[in-house]
Amino acid sequence: MKITAVETIPMRGPVEDPPGWVTTPIDVFAPGGHRSGRRHYSPPNPDLVSNVIVQVCTDDGISGLGTVGLGSPAAIEVIGQHLEPLVVGRDPFDVEYLWERMFRSTVNIGRKGLVLEAISAIDIALWDIIGKSTGQPVYRLLGGRTKDSIRAYVSQSYAREDLGEVRDEAASYMTAGFTALKMRFGYGPYDGPEGKRKNRALVQTVREAVGDDVELMADAYMGWDVPYAIDMIHRLEDLELTWVEEPVLPDDLDGYAHIRDSVRTPISGGEHEFTRWGYRELITRRAVDIVQPDVNRMGGITEARKVWALASAFHLPVIPHSNQAHNAHLIMAHLNSPLIEVFPETGFRSAYTFYNEFFVGEPRAVDGYVHLEDRPGLGIELNDEVVERFRADC
Repeated sequence: MKITAVETIPMRGPVEDPPGWVTTPIDVFAPGGHRSGRRHYSPPNPDLVSNVIVQVCTDDGISGLGTVGLGSPAAIEVIGQHLEPLVVGRDPFDVEYLWERMFRSTVNIGRKGLVLEAISAIDIALWDIIGKSTGQPVYRLLGGRTKDSIRAYVSQSYAREDLGEVRDEAASYMTAGFTALKMRFGYGPYDGPEGKRKNRALVQTVREAVGDDVELMADAYMGWDVPYAIDMIHRLEDLELTWVEEPVLPDDLDGYAHIRDSVRTPISGGEHEFTRWGYRELITRRAVDIVQPDVNRMGGITEARKVWALASAFHLPVIPHSNQAHNAHLIMAHLNSPLIEVFPETGFRSAYTFYNEFFVGEPRAVDGYVHLEDRPGLGIELNDEVVERFRADC
């Protein structure tokens, strides 16, 4: 079998505003308070590309599917100009060789970020091909089942002015069968002491809504600095958060380590890290308690399995960002992955919930658990009607 082409499909996603907001790194440009409804992405624009699908084709008629992390249309040029010529004519089973060839050939233009996201999409598609060719689900190629199903945590609960809305939303997820919830912090250093009190009120409202036995996590989305994070987390420790996510910018590993050493609450991170070398630093410098790669950003399945193994050597859990199929198969195949993140489709239409529309077979939570079937490959197919309706011309 030989690879014959790498096709890219840009999608104009109908992305909507979240029902609230989260603190972000760009708060530094707008000190003095938050506006209800402010988002951490650009304002919705129906003309912008939100997702990029990659389809790797072979001369056997088998094709594999992957996605570019964060969906930047700039990845289309990276794939067409730099990556496709490196893989066409090659055996799709040679994932180690092809990964190293793509990475080493582009190391001068992208050791992290956009180029790695493009490599990730191709690599994921290759594993989909291997699974389809052998008639096996990808998780079985990675080691098989380590659990019957995967417990899910619902990832939503943005900050709002109306704490009653925050409470009611959190309670609704418990009714839906979830036993874990991740919420968003709304305030950071530029909101002063009042912002700290409001963060405390947000977390306390959700804790009271879900009860003491539900695991509760909270995401700062890189919007804090080290002193603020330490003080804020100390103010919350009686509320028993399972983790605080991404308190500071991802390159501040010394800051991460200082926060982790200064508080009792576990610290998570890694959504914005790349390759085994980036995660080696994150792990060996004792920066986090929970490792959170995003597989279609950090290098794809070939690279991710190395990161999972590295984390297991340090007895660290790996709980990847997002519930897409490539993440679910890695979680199923590894003992050190106890949870899967799920974005509720009853909230707002994000770039992540949009996957469930243009792919048939993406993992979904039922009564708080994700069950993976034994379909070959990643178990997903294109929904041709949706793809044609939202396909963009770039």
